Amino acid sequence: MAVAVEVEHGKEKVAKEIIEAIDEEKKSVTFKVIEGDLMELYKTFIITVHVDTKGEDNLVSWTFEFEKLNESVEDPNSLMEFCLNVTKDIETHHIQLQRT
Repeated sequence: MAVAVEVEHGKEKVAKEIIEAIDEEKKSVTFKVIEGDLMELYKTFIITVHVDTKGEDNLVSWTFEFEKLNESVEDPNSLMEFCLNVTKDIETHHIQLQRT
């Protein structure tokens, strides 16, 4: 799967990823980035999305595991906005499903 992510000063970046694991019991999905702009900065980049449900509330956690190509590469903090937007899109989708 290839996704476009905005990570630097409004500049769109592309990452191609594969699903490494789906754990329905733990409500998590792990992706491994295999191609794209992120691989120009990192040797490895793994993203895990986890949902923790408490009653009707859901808490979504995003975890990045990465190895920088060198020490001058910054941490991927700019991906937080992308994660927030994806989480909001999923929430909107689920709310619409509940109303139908």
